Amino acid sequence: MSSKGSVPRGTLPFVISLLGSAALAVLTFGEAVHARASAEAHAELRGNRQQGEPSVAPDQAPLCSVIVLGFANRGKRPNAVNRWRARIAARTALRLMSSGATVSVICCGGAVRDTRAEADLLAEALRGMGWLGDIQYDRESVSTWENIANARKLVGDPDMIAICSNGLHAAKARAYLRRQDPRLGGLLVPTDDYRFGGMMLFKPIFAAVGLWKLAAARRVSRGTQSSGV
Repeated sequence: MSSKGSVPRGTLPFVISLLGSAALAVLTFGEAVHARASAEAHAELRGNRQQGEPSVAPDQAPLCSVIVLGFANRGKRPNAVNRWRARIAARTALRLMSSGATVSVICCGGAVRDTRAEADLLAEALRGMGWLGDIQYDRESVSTWENIANARKLVGDPDMIAICSNGLHAAKARAYLRRQDPRLGGLLVPTDDYRFGGMMLFKPIFAAVGLWKLAAARRVSRGTQSSGV
């Protein structure tokens, strides 16, 4: 018989099982939200240049700007989140190149948390992943809105634009581009952003924060459109 005040038998396995179920639910939430964001982006942008896989005339390659958004980064090396975003950009750029496009990658982000610009950290990660093509730099921006505003100055006259980050952050950035320049917003194509299990521990955090910020951005966009601005 248990002594007075002791924990009843079976409590520890029950608590462990409960915590495991909660952790699994959180991870599943993160995966589901990011998978849905990726699917919605492909559905939304399906009509833009055949999802970024154009039919290329022999004498003319379409131009594509791949914009990759930086994340606050302490230290002199790209952190896990910036490496994640760089992987998305590298996959997207290589796919577009394989379909016949001429691709330029624009790395965005100033020195927000340290002395080295996020744009340079993203470029370092991209080179380490084998990207040998053109890279342009926005080393001044300190927010997603500024990322897009400064990237617009670098895109030139592209046929396609791909914005690379996690799915919810990229959706917010696409909304910003449409507000800042509706013509360029019509050139958006999907990215290769989602991979099951990739950055699994980070996804629930970015899902929760991303849903909140994306909802706020969309409310502002609706208000802007209704006001005629």
